[in-house]
Amino acid sequence: MRQRSFSRAFYELISSMRFAVSLLTVLGIASIIGTVLKQNEPYNNYLNQFGPYWFPIFEELGLYAVYNSAWFLVILAFLVLSTSACIVRQTRPMLKDMRSFREHAKEASLAAFQHHERLHTALPTDSASQKIQAYLAANGFQSRTGAREDGVLLAAKQGSWTRVGYFLAHSAIVLICIGGLLDGNLPLKIQMALGGKTTTSGNQLISDIKPESRLGLDNWSFRGNVFIPEGKSANVAILNVKDGILLQDLPFTVSLRKFHLEHYSTGMPKRFASDILITDKASGKSVEKTIEVNKPFEFDGIMMYQASFEDGGSRLHLVGHDLRTGGRAPFQTDATVGEAIKLKQDGLDYTLELGSFRPFNIENMANEEPAETSTVARLEKHLGSGARSVSKKDLRNVGPSFEYRLRDSSGQAREYQNYMLPIEQDGAWYMLAGMRETPAAPFRFMRIPMDQDGKPDSWFVIRGALLDKSRHAEIASRFTATALGAETDETVRGRLRETTRKTLELFAIGGFESLGKFIESTVPPAERDKAADVFIKILEGSAWEAWKLARSTAGLPAVELDQKNGRLLRDTLNATSDSLHYGAPVYFQLSSFEEVRATVLQVTRSPGKPVVYFGSLLLVLGVFAMLYIRERRLFVLIKHNGDALVALSANRKSMDVEEAFQRHRKAIAALLDPAATPPAQS
Repeated sequence: MRQRSFSRAFYELISSMRFAVSLLTVLGIASIIGTVLKQNEPYNNYLNQFGPYWFPIFEELGLYAVYNSAWFLVILAFLVLSTSACIVRQTRPMLKDMRSFREHAKEASLAAFQHHERLHTALPTDSASQKIQAYLAANGFQSRTGAREDGVLLAAKQGSWTRVGYFLAHSAIVLICIGGLLDGNLPLKIQMALGGKTTTSGNQLISDIKPESRLGLDNWSFRGNVFIPEGKSANVAILNVKDGILLQDLPFTVSLRKFHLEHYSTGMPKRFASDILITDKASGKSVEKTIEVNKPFEFDGIMMYQASFEDGGSRLHLVGHDLRTGGRAPFQTDATVGEAIKLKQDGLDYTLELGSFRPFNIENMANEEPAETSTVARLEKHLGSGARSVSKKDLRNVGPSFEYRLRDSSGQAREYQNYMLPIEQDGAWYMLAGMRETPAAPFRFMRIPMDQDGKPDSWFVIRGALLDKSRHAEIASRFTATALGAETDETVRGRLRETTRKTLELFAIGGFESLGKFIESTVPPAERDKAADVFIKILEGSAWEAWKLARSTAGLPAVELDQKNGRLLRDTLNATSDSLHYGAPVYFQLSSFEEVRATVLQVTRSPGKPVVYFGSLLLVLGVFAMLYIRERRLFVLIKHNGDALVALSANRKSMDVEEAFQRHRKAIAALLDPAATPPAQS
């Protein structure tokens, strides 16, 4: 008896509307999360985004793959069960109500309707009943007569098929959820739980991946990415699962003939498309197709979408500049994006890992000042985002850039981003070299000034001299001779030489930061600004002497200390100070490249898609039936004593119900008492 009561209570729970609505609410919240949070990304991306505290919490909740999480699939299964039980539970009462005319309704219940009115008739009951029946039939009502002791009740109805909308809508929910279950990775989760499949890392060759990390052609549902460089082929898709990957074998081979890429003036991709050749493994049949965004292609039951694009292994020709004191001359090396090369020459012990390459970069090179200084412009800058912007825009292509990591022998690495071409800033030209210690941090850029020949060579020369302790004494002597002359007392000259040598020594240790710490520890606060100016003048003069010395040694003509060269010296000191915190012994300059593009296609096998489409169609039909098919029931009670009662009920309240009731009431009143009221036109 207890078991039967529990079963009954469980059935009533899962078949209740509140339970189904609760499940739909949870699914709606989960869908919002799955829309806002990008799904199936590498776990490192989520770790960088949420940090070490929230990352494991969201991982346990399955928020990184909401639609494939176990709890989401369980909720879908329960929603299927709940909605199906609700349909079964409500089918019989609804069908009974659809067939029923309620011809046995009592007069008291009819009088309780919101729309009712009592009338009078002088016609015999049979005659009045026949006229009303004819009127009801002419107005699209189905009617049934119920005889009773005091008269006759005509029960009429129209629009009963609106109840079909409930069946269609509920059936649509069931079908859509079943489609979601079919497209979910529940079988894969079961295989992984039983130990049949395990994920593997992505930094290995495809041929080295073991069978337990590969999915066969019989896998009925999957969603993965295919990476194909130009001129290459692929026959497997990569599925991101948690912090690893699985390989999905495809029944065909995809070859990328050509990748097309067009851009807007802002640098955003305007169009990208892939010319591909698909070859079926079983039959050898080949099909050529161009896939674009929003223009997918289906082959052998697998849909292919143009997802994105990446570098396909461009060949970069680099020039390495040794930043160590007394380092070797610039050297050349070739590297391929995505590969790593060893740097073990002349005491170096680093690994160069090429990360990415961008053939062009669109940047806004305009000043931050408003484009207009008029009153109108000053007012417009306070307008909302929909108003015309008054700020200047000077979008330019600043040229190629590449990113790489330098990893030392202990495994520690920093990321770098260097531009190939000089960039104009504040009226001067610089080579930009960016550095960051962690992937989550922004790049900090060092500006290497360009000399009169449009090259950074002068900076390397002056920097090498300023940081070489063996040359500090000579530079200090040359600066002293230029600054004081030969007639100055030797004691004063000696003090200036020693001050210059000490300044160069401090600067070579940590740049302006070392000088600042020295000033703070030795100079009173009131004299620090004056001392800082003195040190800066000494550094600028020493840099000038170092430059003249380097040009003389190289057999180059002397240069004049004009405004342009003076700025070059100041920029050289700034860049030299920054280079001491660059964190790398080598600066790599991109000299030329051979670009190779690659496409990223998303491939999906979705057996539940037609089920979801059919369910969506049923949902539209169901909603249409519930909204636009109006159920109305009209009751006319005619008594033998000449009294009559007209009542109207509707499944939904609306403005036209009152109008319909008044129209039917007047027409029926005219039929029951023709002498009193002229008949109304139906």
